[in-house]
Amino acid sequence: MDKFVIHGGRRLTGEIEVSGAKNAAVALIPAVLLCDEPCILENVPDISDVSIGLRILYELGAQVEYLDKTTVRISAVNMTNYCVPYESARRMRASYYFLGALLGRYGRARVSMPGGCPLGDRPIDQHLKAFSALGADCSVNHGMVDLTANQLTGGQIYFDVVSVGATMNAMLAAVRAKGMTVIGNAAKEPHIVDLANFLNSMGADIMGAGTDVIKIRGVDYMHGSTYSVIPDQIEAGTFMIAAAATGGDVLIKNVTPKHLEPIINKMRKIGVNIEEFDDSVRVWVDGPLVRCNVKTMPHPGFPTDMQPQITTLLTLAEGTSIVTEGVWEQRFRYVDELRRMGADISVDGKVAVVEGTGKLTGAPVKACDLRAGAALIIAGLAAHGITEIEDIFHIERGYSNLDEKLRAIGADIHKISEPAASQKLKTAL
Repeated sequence: MDKFVIHGGRRLTGEIEVSGAKNAAVALIPAVLLCDEPCILENVPDISDVSIGLRILYELGAQVEYLDKTTVRISAVNMTNYCVPYESARRMRASYYFLGALLGRYGRARVSMPGGCPLGDRPIDQHLKAFSALGADCSVNHGMVDLTANQLTGGQIYFDVVSVGATMNAMLAAVRAKGMTVIGNAAKEPHIVDLANFLNSMGADIMGAGTDVIKIRGVDYMHGSTYSVIPDQIEAGTFMIAAAATGGDVLIKNVTPKHLEPIINKMRKIGVNIEEFDDSVRVWVDGPLVRCNVKTMPHPGFPTDMQPQITTLLTLAEGTSIVTEGVWEQRFRYVDELRRMGADISVDGKVAVVEGTGKLTGAPVKACDLRAGAALIIAGLAAHGITEIEDIFHIERGYSNLDEKLRAIGADIHKISEPAASQKLKTAL
């Protein structure tokens, strides 16, 4: 069992580079299924969710070849399988994007219900609503989602709630449908735009991505493309907060500053200095951190995937802050772990009250999900003493070589493996 060991209290300084966006890559990989020729994806993050997505393609019969560490060539030209293996699909939430892609290509799809981080109920009713509007028959039996359609046809789709996953799945299914599809109340996140740009680069006809109305005119043929995944705004934001939490001075490279605006605005209110460049941001602290209220919302609001990280930063600020979670119902599960490190946080439903203590102390903790794990790393970097973080497989789902990158800017963080005998003893006890 791997874990991170952090000796905290070191100021982060220097330059760090952001990888490709997890939330974009996990949708772009299934999107290749819609293409009638091979594709090349560049700036692909080296994370477990990407590895699982590529393995699913391979298991379905696609040819997958790494050209270098961040570039992969995929050919799904001769594929005929529309059923995603159960065990692979259960290991990642984004496996549901194979529903839209397989339905768009074959008119059939069979994928298990999504896995991933335990953040609360993950209904796919809006996904199924979109597929039904395009003419598919949908059923869920024994944990498997089955879709069939003799011919997908364009239609009017209006989501009851803003859903990133449902928006992307609707786009994937609609690009090969006959006629025009209009998606209303669509999500507007940067990875929605990235998926649209990738599909358009292959010959799709998508307009309005990044707004709440997306129009898609179906096409009969999609050609090969070489496409680079956008930088990961959440990884960038995590590094920004790590720099601030340690009183550091860090230049974060390979970012799109416009995608970071909600994060930048809140951090400036907390007292963090941020300078924006064309494809980088500099973050430094030269004064006290102060209280700030935060509420997560769909884009362009403050991203839910940055909530645990900024809550951790607020434990180091002066005064009382209120953090309201507007997306996931169980996003505060990590708070108990921060309390072990001296944080003063009380939670009532979707609201957390953070009393800034100004300091944290190292302790043994467990990552309960991907972004919670990132928050615990930030806490460990800022804390006095040693922090040991277990269950880091959650973290490795979404961060590429995180310990190496942090060591390069001064962090004392190492990944170690506990001996099997020690792990068996823990289990027995």
